[in-house]
Amino acid sequence: MERKTLLAIVLSIGVLVIFYAVQGIFFSPPEPQQDTSTPVAPPQTPAGEAVQQTTPAQDRPAETTASVSRSSGFEAVLDDGLEEYFTAENPVIETALVRAVFTKQGGDLVSWKLMEHKDKDAPVEMVLSGFGAGEPNAFTVALGGKKLTDTFKVTEYKADEYIEFSKKFRIIGNDEESENEQQIFTLKKRYEFQPDEYMCRLVVTVEGQGAVSVFESNGFAYTLSFGPQIGPRFDKLDGREDFRQFVTYDGKVNTINTPDRIRNNPRWAAIAGKYFTFIACPNIGNRFELDFIQEEKRDAEVTVESRMNIYRPVWSETLEKIEDTYFFYLGPKSQAVLNKYNTGQNGFGMSDWNISQIARSGGFLSPVESVLKWMLEILQIVVRNWGIAIILLTLIVKILFFPLTKKSSMATLRMQAVAPKIKELQAKYKDNRQKLNAEMAELYKKEGYNPLSGCLPMLLQIPIFFAMYSLFNNHFDLRGAMFIPGWIPDLSQPEGWQLSFSIPLIGDYLRLLPFIYVGSQLIYGKVTQVPNQQSTTQTKIMLYVMPIAFFFILYNVPSGLLVYWIFSNIFTLVQQIIIQKYILPKQAGKTSDAAPVIAPNKKKKQWR
Repeated sequence: MERKTLLAIVLSIGVLVIFYAVQGIFFSPPEPQQDTSTPVAPPQTPAGEAVQQTTPAQDRPAETTASVSRSSGFEAVLDDGLEEYFTAENPVIETALVRAVFTKQGGDLVSWKLMEHKDKDAPVEMVLSGFGAGEPNAFTVALGGKKLTDTFKVTEYKADEYIEFSKKFRIIGNDEESENEQQIFTLKKRYEFQPDEYMCRLVVTVEGQGAVSVFESNGFAYTLSFGPQIGPRFDKLDGREDFRQFVTYDGKVNTINTPDRIRNNPRWAAIAGKYFTFIACPNIGNRFELDFIQEEKRDAEVTVESRMNIYRPVWSETLEKIEDTYFFYLGPKSQAVLNKYNTGQNGFGMSDWNISQIARSGGFLSPVESVLKWMLEILQIVVRNWGIAIILLTLIVKILFFPLTKKSSMATLRMQAVAPKIKELQAKYKDNRQKLNAEMAELYKKEGYNPLSGCLPMLLQIPIFFAMYSLFNNHFDLRGAMFIPGWIPDLSQPEGWQLSFSIPLIGDYLRLLPFIYVGSQLIYGKVTQVPNQQSTTQTKIMLYVMPIAFFFILYNVPSGLLVYWIFSNIFTLVQQIIIQKYILPKQAGKTSDAAPVIAPNKKKKQWR
């Protein structure tokens, strides 16, 4: 093993380690800080005119009772006269794709299960919350800074299409004691569903003669909150197994890293996980504001909360009725599913929302990943097995990189021929580094050899590995994709069997693919070893130490990545055999001096 080749190997490991570090620091899901919001400039309307600045809330309207600036408050009307259509405490809406469970306490959502996606053999639960009063739920309304937990009535209901919750409230603190229409208002929350959608439409209505303009908390009429956490359930949010990321879209995707109030009226906002996402699309004009909250929670089920609050401004005039519409998506982070909300091919007629951007590839290698993803999907359509598709994609990549592999092999052999002359120069000028560098440069020029030509092709293939890692780690269609039943049930996860004890440096899982990888790497190194290559310390490092080091680095990576790497070794081994047995002898026969370049200290007949 020559110094330049060893340098390439060391650089490869160094780049791999740096990649994991950079991914953890810059590309891992952000953990929003829990600082106080700071004022920002007024948002702009599409026409460029400044929207009236509102004072940011100092308290969380969805959780605490803030002061009411225009009225002393309100109270629930016990005998409100509304007809109860559905008497069950937790009504259910069920379609082919989702099963939504509600609570009458505030008319909130407490469960949203994805019937076609599994989490430990059960439908994926997208809303991690509790059923009890006071527990945070999804789509909680805080009116005038007061969270509504009163018991609502179900006034309209169809088991697979819609449900409407209604509640009457009485204004208190006025001079007049009589109960007239101006003192009573009704709040409604209507959820609407479509048969083949992971989206629902929520219509929030407040109606009453003059009452809707009375309540205000820090410039806002009400707050609509989602929380406490999106599913599926997780053991830890480490960026590899799962994560939570806050995102907005205003023509481009923005990752939110701070708790500052967002006032630029984004097209949509999302809480995204590794494979699933919650997306809010407010359709209430261009003056709303929103923020995200992430914090630790002392709960065995939900240890980290990730919430979103949407703030609805007060109305500039007295109205008898206001009606706000929101669209909410709770489902897979899959471009194939999300694309229909860009084209209008959905039950709600939504188009040009670009919510599929939440599933885009990230990082500076996203173009490479997108191409690989496109190729992988086409191959899967043909062979109907993601594991076989990965193997075929690996073969295609190796064929495309064959010219580089050939160049690298020939450069290594060329280096073997030049090595004796380099050693002579090193011995001759061992005390004169400057003269040695000059003589070596002259030698390289005379021999027509570039010392980087051997390792550069290897380094050029490293971005493919990184793009493959990101693809296998994040592509939704690989979630739960089985390759070999009983062994590799999910290409997006490490394979293996859990042990009843823990092995040092490995853990409590026994995985076979890393061992197969080491075996393929050792065979590859032995077979492709250059003839007459001395068994030096550098050679042993490459043949034995490097594969073992990578064994621990790759032990817990997605099994799809190891399938790629194992078959990459196999295909590269075949390529090296072809190069050594067929291409190099043919090259040797073209020039009279080819033999000493290709195999120094060997006779030409050995290549025949």
